Amino acid sequence: MKPLVFLVEDDVDLADVLKFSLEEEFNLVHFTNARDLFKALEDTIPDIILLDIMIPGLGGIRIARSIRQNALYKDLPIIFLTAKSEEEDKIEGFNVGADDYVTKPFSSKELIARIKAVLNRYKKSNISSILKIDDLEIDDDTMGVKLNENPINLTKTEFRILKLLAENIDKVITRDRIINMLWSYDTDVNDRTIDVHIKHLRDKLGDYGKRVKTIRGVGYKFTKDE
Repeated sequence: MKPLVFLVEDDVDLADVLKFSLEEEFNLVHFTNARDLFKALEDTIPDIILLDIMIPGLGGIRIARSIRQNALYKDLPIIFLTAKSEEEDKIEGFNVGADDYVTKPFSSKELIARIKAVLNRYKKSNISSILKIDDLEIDDDTMGVKLNENPINLTKTEFRILKLLAENIDKVITRDRIINMLWSYDTDVNDRTIDVHIKHLRDKLGDYGKRVKTIRGVGYKFTKDE
């Protein structure tokens, strides 16, 4: 199914051109004012909004601010379309929550690319925060770990090491990489520190901890099987 795009633009001729140019990639619905846009939002939430800053009446900045203040729409991607190219105008647009700012005139290919880029960013940000490997669940949002549905009480450091290893399953992670990623600010951390944290992590995971393998003289890796 094509992504649904709401276009808020008072220039009807430009809207017609955009409809024609974007129709192969997107389903586009055109509005000329804020009233009709918000009425439509009560029934349908689009995938993205293309918003002319200079729209008569409420104006693009105020429309964007209203969208960001509404819990139902606050996460909607917004791209501003505008002839205003001054730095201050762009800053104002981004300050009210714009995801991108396209200055007129623009090519349809550029706009399509920018729409896809914004949609891809939102898609990635909405991916589940839970990493599952067999009976192990690692929740990045809550920093929680479950094994066979049972919570495992890990320290912050143990959690970060487990997450790093699990995200790189069957790949060797060197001790230096662990130190640089997790303790770059602490010059007192050494290989022995890593070894201690790994031991505690294995102990807490029980038999499952056997999947955390030591690669002698190099580092560690998390394996799919024991």
